[in-house]
Amino acid sequence: MSTPTQSPDLRGLGPADTDVVGEQRSFTPLARPQLPRWAPLLVAVGAVAVGSLLTVVLSWGPLAAALVAALVFHVAMPVWSNVVEGGRRAKDRVATHVMWSAFVLAMFPLVTLLWQVVSNGFPVLSAEFFTYSMRNVVGEGGGIYHAIMGTLIITAWATAISVPIGVLAAIYLVEYGERSRLARWITFLVDVMTGIPSIVAGLFAYALFVLFFGPGVRMGFGGAVALAVLMIPVVVRSTEEMLKLVPNELREASYALGVPKWRTITKVVLPTAMAGIVTGVTLAIARVAGETAPLLIIAGDTDSTNLNAFAERMATLPVFIYYSYMQPGVPAQFGQERAWGAALVLIAIVMGLNLLARAVGKYFAPKTGR
Repeated sequence: MSTPTQSPDLRGLGPADTDVVGEQRSFTPLARPQLPRWAPLLVAVGAVAVGSLLTVVLSWGPLAAALVAALVFHVAMPVWSNVVEGGRRAKDRVATHVMWSAFVLAMFPLVTLLWQVVSNGFPVLSAEFFTYSMRNVVGEGGGIYHAIMGTLIITAWATAISVPIGVLAAIYLVEYGERSRLARWITFLVDVMTGIPSIVAGLFAYALFVLFFGPGVRMGFGGAVALAVLMIPVVVRSTEEMLKLVPNELREASYALGVPKWRTITKVVLPTAMAGIVTGVTLAIARVAGETAPLLIIAGDTDSTNLNAFAERMATLPVFIYYSYMQPGVPAQFGQERAWGAALVLIAIVMGLNLLARAVGKYFAPKTGR
């Protein structure tokens, strides 16, 4: 019994890959060669070596060596990729390198700033630094207790003023104003207020309080009003965007059940958008916590602890940092050290508020589970 002859396997081959039955041509593989994963590391090491060599030979500084190394890497890597992987992959690598370079350039000032503040401010931190004021302190010693309390009080009053106004204004714009002329004017004014310099807000608060208390007035509540002017447009914009993200189907379903509009807003719309609203408010607080110019004009500065926002001057961390560095006293070393320590505390407060915004937003976010 004869064994049947097996025909060649032609599956997956097109007409261009076969001439006749039983004949098979060679075809180009679909996958192109690729560089190994360690190729960027190898090129980076070579670029650093070239930069270091030029630094030694030409007596260049470290910045020039870093620039040369970056240039060598950005040229050598795409050229090698173009030879091995082709033009498309080389262009992709060029785009990737450009984005990473932009990221590094953006992070360099931030990292440098944090390093300077932490290295100069951390040695100053102590229990005395947080629990003592600068009353009757000359030279070494003292602390920022009065400035911390002033910052917290003024920021709390600014929040109490700006949040109700901003949230209610956003509710009117989204739920009631629609395309009315008043809504368009409010939107225009909010856009204008978003771009005003902070010192203008301080001048506005000072001019307002001069009408009631006379020239030379200084009080913490005036600083709160100035900060509220800066916070209101941020709160309005963030709340407005969050309310627009609430699906109209939720409103229509509530109206279909006979629920009045005000109750729909308070029980359906606001709870749904609460995460974004709270996040926007917290970020607005963090934005004004470090303002200096308005507080210099209307809140002033003092070495004593003042917990009454409606009487006398009130110290704040930004103003304390300004005066401690610009007018450090004799000897200047101790005043400048206190300025660095206060700057570190202020950055920690702002960073904490940003982290709190993320945590609160996650907590109030609508639950998507069953």
